Amino acid sequence: MGDSLAKIVGAVLLGAVMAGFPAPAAAGAAACAENEPALQVLGSGGPVADDGRASSGYLLWADGRARVLIDAGGGIFLRFGEAGATLDELDLIAITHLHTDHVADLPALLKGAYFSDRERILAISGPDGAGRFPGIEPFLNRLFDAQGGAFGYLAGLLDGSEGMFGLQAKTVAHASDSPVTVRDRDGLRIEAIGVHHGPVPTLAYRLSAAGRRIVVSGDQNLDSPGFLEFTRDADLLVMPFPIPESAGKAAATLHARPSKIAGLATGARVRHLVLSHFMARSLKDRDVGVARVRADYKGRLTLARDLQCIPLP
Repeated sequence: MGDSLAKIVGAVLLGAVMAGFPAPAAAGAAACAENEPALQVLGSGGPVADDGRASSGYLLWADGRARVLIDAGGGIFLRFGEAGATLDELDLIAITHLHTDHVADLPALLKGAYFSDRERILAISGPDGAGRFPGIEPFLNRLFDAQGGAFGYLAGLLDGSEGMFGLQAKTVAHASDSPVTVRDRDGLRIEAIGVHHGPVPTLAYRLSAAGRRIVVSGDQNLDSPGFLEFTRDADLLVMPFPIPESAGKAAATLHARPSKIAGLATGARVRHLVLSHFMARSLKDRDVGVARVRADYKGRLTLARDLQCIPLP
């Protein structure tokens, strides 16, 4: 009788302990893998921890696996695991720019892969440097250099030593107003182009797989001359939506007002527009901004949420 009671109590305690841990989130991965190519939103928030969302991050699913991670802002380390993705599978990490809400979780993700079976080199693309912003290669060195890096104990990432897989930096000039090919193999083509985000060197990315084209714009105010053509006839366009139509000049130097987003999506004949990169201050006026977009853009429109899977039929 005592043994039976102990077993019951033990089972109850175990259940209580396990209830404190999230269930495996394989459903999101399965949904994306079954409807590939697909883009999964890992983080739809911004740089302030007041919107209940992770910062910027997106996954391209193709061929049954997560192949490209675009940005790794705060919270993406957690969302990446919840999505059922692994760094073993990735062909590329594509960084749009070096604001913290786009790269803060990159070191944690790369460290986590130390415990994986990955051996092949992992490419990381990003812009060149300007002003206070280093290029992607100096940025990685500042993170992982054995002597002066913030995480010098992970120096093996720079050359594939110490049991680590190596990183390969792919630098794209942010002043480029025509597409630059970052990768083109195994049925996946990835191109980048420079876009205007105030003084911050920034890239947009175009991913082509299985006859579909996805454009992730990066933060920008849509003043870049080559972006319209870069986006033309895209099956899916992800645009940041952090400011209202009434935003002042300073904010509009960094981001696009709703009317400009609508004009771009309409002019480029985008089939599906996804609005993301929300902030609490913009969410309160979200419906007004969305209505402004809807006034001009007649294609499919989606408001992004974390872990959402967006298939491309």
